Amino acid sequence: MKTVAFIPARGGSKSIPLKNIKMFCGKPLIYWTIKAACEVEIIDQVVIATDSLEIETVVDSFGFDKVSIYRREAKNAEDTSSTESVMFEYLSKVNLTGADRFILIQATSPLLRNNDLENGLNLISNKSYDSVLSCVQSKRFFWTSEGSPLNYDFKNRPRRQDFDGLFMENGAFYISTVGSIITHKNRLSGNIGISEMPEYTAVEIDEEEDWIIAESLMKRFVLNPTKKSSKIKLVISDVDGVLTDAGMYYTEDGNEIKKFNTHDGMGFQLLRENGLKTGIITSENTAIVSNRAKKLKVDYLFQGKKHGGKLDTVIKICKENNYTLEEVAYVGDDINCFELLNNVGLAACPANAVQKIKQIQGIVHLNKRGGEGVFREFVEMILSNR
Repeated sequence: MKTVAFIPARGGSKSIPLKNIKMFCGKPLIYWTIKAACEVEIIDQVVIATDSLEIETVVDSFGFDKVSIYRREAKNAEDTSSTESVMFEYLSKVNLTGADRFILIQATSPLLRNNDLENGLNLISNKSYDSVLSCVQSKRFFWTSEGSPLNYDFKNRPRRQDFDGLFMENGAFYISTVGSIITHKNRLSGNIGISEMPEYTAVEIDEEEDWIIAESLMKRFVLNPTKKSSKIKLVISDVDGVLTDAGMYYTEDGNEIKKFNTHDGMGFQLLRENGLKTGIITSENTAIVSNRAKKLKVDYLFQGKKHGGKLDTVIKICKENNYTLEEVAYVGDDINCFELLNNVGLAACPANAVQKIKQIQGIVHLNKRGGEGVFREFVEMILSNR
């Protein structure tokens, strides 16, 4: 089975001329989505479908090994041409099987990262979906033009933290098989799965105003964490809601149990192998965590540390090792992590973190939820940027 990423990039754009190669955070816009796709090991080929020699020249200058150029026909590069039209054109001219996976990626989604694509591919591989699309969870209240609410009862207005909201396409990527696309004449079909991306990735670049907003988000959530990762010497994790799913499980005898994720265990091992110190700091005090920490071979375990106690503990560790807080990375999910997350060099939270934590300036919004391997995701982000 082959996996092809397909990025349409026509030369014509009335709102922002040649926007696909306009400089965005120091690189041509299309560079960022190409980079994300090329960093996914399972993707065999990244195809740029363009009608522009100028775009082709810029893409060639990147030097990515997986990238090839497909010169799309003029009739499928007009203002009124659909994305599907160039997909069908390409698929009619190449030798792909019906079982091969096809990923449509929008060049105007520079906030897309390699782990987003990996998450989508894992969904379609492991959960038997026919298609997968990227979405963000929107907790906005929607109404019809006739004044009727679509997704909530205005007489019983829910709190935002208690509101599930709706999933909204962010246009970053769509995954299907070649056979399904040809049969259904659509990028999506059959049993469709949703691959959730962070809320800040909702922006698409269509107008100049979008460009300004997207660059600001890119600097805050993507580029700053990348720079900070190279300085990290100590990586610490919370337990409940990060290494676990935050659920409270009890046996019939009333004994508490916790569910951990084996992928996180490998994350701790990868950090050790790369010479980084590791730690666990939690508000609770249980033998379960002690046993898990021993198995993970963490360098530091501190239990019963609430609110400010977590920060004080990390400051002491730093003094003992001659580290600064800028050299510490921490992932937490709830208000008892707030002070520490605000002071470390690299802060991150899982997708199910409380809103106060998600709003911390500069915090990295990870894609996975607690207990789903989110610590491993954080580790891979750190190591990939060192």
